[in-house]
This record gives sequence, structure tokens and C-alpha cells, in this order.
Amino acid sequence: MDQIALGRTGLKVTRLCLGMMTYGSKNWRPWVLNEEEGRPIIARAVELGINFFDTANVYSRGVSEEILGRALKALKVAREQVVVATKVHGAMGETPNEKGLSRKHIMHQIDASLRRLDMDYVDLYQIHRFDPTVPIDETIDALDAVVRAGKALHIGASSMYAWQFAQYLNRQERGGKARFVSMQNHYNLVYREEEREMIPFCLAEGIAVIPWSPMARGFLMGNRGRGGVGETLRGKTDEFGRGLYSDDDYNVVDAVTKVAKDRGVPNAQIALAWILHQPGVTAPIIGASKLSHLDDAVKALELRFTEAELTALAAPYRPHPVSGHT
Repeated sequence: MDQIALGRTGLKVTRLCLGMMTYGSKNWRPWVLNEEEGRPIIARAVELGINFFDTANVYSRGVSEEILGRALKALKVAREQVVVATKVHGAMGETPNEKGLSRKHIMHQIDASLRRLDMDYVDLYQIHRFDPTVPIDETIDALDAVVRAGKALHIGASSMYAWQFAQYLNRQERGGKARFVSMQNHYNLVYREEEREMIPFCLAEGIAVIPWSPMARGFLMGNRGRGGVGETLRGKTDEFGRGLYSDDDYNVVDAVTKVAKDRGVPNAQIALAWILHQPGVTAPIIGASKLSHLDDAVKALELRFTEAELTALAAPYRPHPVSGHT
């Protein structure tokens, strides 16, 4: 599988990143696969050549990190051959100091994540969201300390406004601190608001874009009727996902379905191929609860569109309120 530099770093990642939120504990989300169910999918990803894995401390309250660490060891994947990313911000306990981007929480959680992963370092340590309650300089200093201690090779950020991201980068550069190299943002065919400011900004600054929910949390699969909740357990229980998209977005799904039928391929291949070809996108973060999801993702890497198909896919889009920042 082709590999590409992560932004302006020397770190090479595959064009697909396997998102680990799908694997963990059903006590956290009913649609999550447990370790036994998820291991074959992780193994298949490795077999297909995927070297980039993204998790977070809050996914199943740390169980996702544990599953990833054990899987890579069981599959005998050499540490230098794999790129592991995790995140910090969300609540890991009930008290005020167990969440957010304070120095205390960051320093505690990087150590906790490394214990769960059973690793000496992560390749990419990301702030999961913006924290307005903590001074930017405090967060920057803490992340710089993490990098200087060798616990993370690079740092990245996730969904926020472009002006907030610019503030971080400016302070990092002025202070000579470790600089964000990636942006993990909400971006797909039914949510393209990132094209207004964030993606052009990342292109100008050499920041890697690694979008989350490239399939719109299954919305683009074409298996949900208008006003419906979907056939899958995730489609029926994903309250957060249902809040991101509306009935107007089914017009985009219809366009994807038509192109997919004309091509004789699943909707997933069309939706993923579209985002893979957008300017600035390094590696979309794919969720896979079935082996076939990985096979579709790999096939999407080779799919090319005609101008007429691109026009058809883009035409139904309507502007959205900003979403995914919380």
C-alpha cells in the first residue's frame, strides 16, 4: 500500500488509517466490538499493509488502547513498522482534573495511554478537542514536554475552528515549542464545511489532514431510509451521529448511490474514493466492523472519477451549521 509523509514530517503513513473506536467494550457503546470480535479485523488491516492506527484514551475508557497494543504484539508487528496515534481531552473520571487540556491531565494521560498500549512512545499524540477553560500556553508547554521526554514523536489536533488552530500554531512557533503536524477533522461528502477555512489553512501550513467519519458514521452507506435510523446496531443507537446529519443530506446519499450503481460497486467505495482525492487529505480514518469494510476501503484507493461523476456527487450539497467540535 502506498505511503505518504504525515505533513511536513519524515513519518510515512499509509493512505488509510484504521480507527480503533470500533473495538473496545460494549458497556461503553452497544455497537462496539469486543477484543475477540475485533482482532481478526485488525489482523486483516495489517495483512493489507495498513500501518496507521488511531485510537483515544476515551474510547471504551482505555480498553481500545489496550486492545490495539495487545493486537500488534500478538501479530508480531515490529514497533518501527507501525504508526500509532492516540488522543487526550475527554473525561477519564468524575473530577475536574480528569478531563481537558490542563498540564496535569495531559501529563497523567500520556503515561496512562502508554501503559495501556504497552509502548514506550506514540508516534502522534493529539488533542481531541479545543479546551476553552485552559490557557493555550499551558497546553502547548505540556505537549512540548511530552515530546521532549520522548513519549510522543509528533503532536496533532482535532476538530476546532481554524482561528483556534492558528492561535496554537502561532504560539508554538513564537515559543519554539513542538508544532502540530496534523488536523483530525470532521469531513465527508455530506459535511464539507472544513473546505471553507480549515483545509485551505492546513494546505498553506503543511499540516496533514486525517479526517474522521469519512463515511459520515455509516450515513453514506445508503442503507437508511429518510427519517430512519439505519439497519445496523450503530445506526439505531448512535445518538451523536444522528445529530450531525439531517434529511436534506439524503440527496447527497442518493447521488452516491447512483454513481455506485452505475459503477457496480458499494457506496462505501465511492464515498471513500471521493475524500481520498480531495486536496490536502493525507489519510482518512476508517471504521471497520466487518472484514468487507477493509476490502472496500482498499479498492477505493484505485478508483478514479470522471468530471461528470464529480459534478454529480458535489451538486446536492447544502451548507451546514458547524458540527463535530464538541
